[in-house]
Amino acid sequence: MVNTESIAILESTGQKKGLPMKKRNSTLGLLLCLAITGPLAAGELFKWVDDRGTVHYGDKPPENARLEEVGGAISSYDSVSVEALPADGNTSGQAVERKSVIMYATSWCGYCRQAREYFRANAIPYKEYDIEKSKRAAKAFKKLHGRGVPVILIGDKRMNGFRATTFERLYYGKS
Repeated sequence: MVNTESIAILESTGQKKGLPMKKRNSTLGLLLCLAITGPLAAGELFKWVDDRGTVHYGDKPPENARLEEVGGAISSYDSVSVEALPADGNTSGQAVERKSVIMYATSWCGYCRQAREYFRANAIPYKEYDIEKSKRAAKAFKKLHGRGVPVILIGDKRMNGFRATTFERLYYGKS
């Protein structure tokens, strides 16, 4: 004989033995998400050059390719943020002019490329430091607590990522 009063209580409260239904669904969803994304997050990224001299990046290089593992600690900023530099934010050790532009970048970063093209097209003088090719640049980037590229210093401001309108506001003082 089934106790219909117990079934009615279980249905109305959404509970079964153990965890409440919402918590159980959340836990199962989290476990499923981790099972799917775990192997992706542990993937490796490689760089190689083909017979024609073209540089390629990917997680599945050809068998006979000479590989260079690309570190996953640096990424491109997906959005732009602006912050004031701390008093010791001048990592170059040189005097900084009010409108000087310094960019910490990598060769593979699309936003870095956009910034370079913008600076050239608008005749904006800037200094670029590749954080993967220069130990000094990597040290300065680390001192800035950089987590992605580009990091662009404009006078006493720091822009993480690149967007022309944000840069113009900082560089030219536009609203």
